[in-house]
Amino acid sequence: MTLAVPNGGDLVDCELHGEAAFQAAAKAQTLRRIELSPYAVSDLVMIATGVLSPLRGFMNRLQYEAVVDNMRLPGGELLGLPVTLPVPRQEAAGLRPDEEVALVCGETAIAIMRIEDVFSYDKQREALAVYGTTDTAHPGVARLFGQPDMLIGGPITLFRRPVSAFSDYEKTPKQLRAEFDSRGWRSVVGFQTRNPIHRAHEYIQKCALEIVDGLLLHPLVGETKADDVSAAVRFKSYEVILTHYYPAHRVILAAFPAAMRYAGPREAVFHAICRRNYGCTHFIVGRDHAGVGDYYGTYAAQDIFSQFHPLELGIQILAFEHAFFCRRCDQMCSSKTCPHSAADHVSLSGSKVRAMLRDNLMPPPQITRPEVAEVLMSADG
Repeated sequence: MTLAVPNGGDLVDCELHGEAAFQAAAKAQTLRRIELSPYAVSDLVMIATGVLSPLRGFMNRLQYEAVVDNMRLPGGELLGLPVTLPVPRQEAAGLRPDEEVALVCGETAIAIMRIEDVFSYDKQREALAVYGTTDTAHPGVARLFGQPDMLIGGPITLFRRPVSAFSDYEKTPKQLRAEFDSRGWRSVVGFQTRNPIHRAHEYIQKCALEIVDGLLLHPLVGETKADDVSAAVRFKSYEVILTHYYPAHRVILAAFPAAMRYAGPREAVFHAICRRNYGCTHFIVGRDHAGVGDYYGTYAAQDIFSQFHPLELGIQILAFEHAFFCRRCDQMCSSKTCPHSAADHVSLSGSKVRAMLRDNLMPPPQITRPEVAEVLMSADG
């Protein structure tokens, strides 16, 4: 086995360095400026570093419609979710195809974009296709309906990567592939999370580690819901649990720069393709992957993969049942391995754990490792 082939065959690299970056930065000072949201900055970095290969820029009209309708780019490459740059209608009115603009983070220009398309879009249509609902109580739908009414698409060049609190952990696909190679890994399982690791996560990760060379623990550090545990706190919990309960030579902790869409099944596809571009050969999909509320079935994010041919997906999905601690088995289990009733099972959702923390109650060790619970309680306090 070898590391996964990038989506589309080649790993995109639209990031400039050295003198080329200096010249691009100087050119950007002469261009019209487009301000980016934190959400768009996350997408820009992923485009430039190849995480979203073969995408080379924010989607033009043809790419956008193809992905919204069937999850694939016009060339047939699977992606799952649209990646767009919204701008206000008044600002869009002054933009023209083939014009170059500077993309700005805060007050600093960080990239240049050559505009291919300036177009309107149907938010209702996108919401139904991507999120399966138009209910604005859904955080992804609320964000979509609240963003500007026009989209601009075209290739980008990143010349100044924004510095973040997780810059030391934000390894590009090229960097992670090199690290996998240096460790002699030929099979790597990726794990996506926006929550602190609890015992159920640990259980399925270690089950996966029994069949692959290494684990990429890849927490998302872009924008999430206000009530999600902060990325800084989550990273502390990951470092603690890795120190005490995982073999260091078989795990890499890296930051995934994406923002959360909360798009359930389609975001599971998106996450899988991203990890394929990082080089992962396997990807874990558990219960309610990337879900929120009751918008998606418990295992809808696993079921969606049945419609794809293994060759177009390019990464093997490891689908896990809901895991829990069984008092009678005295260990972590799933319905596949435990014969006992729900009365013997200890299982708490992330929301219930957060409620316990707010009430200054220590989550039980059957749910969360004590070292992790201490990090969470200290942060909550």
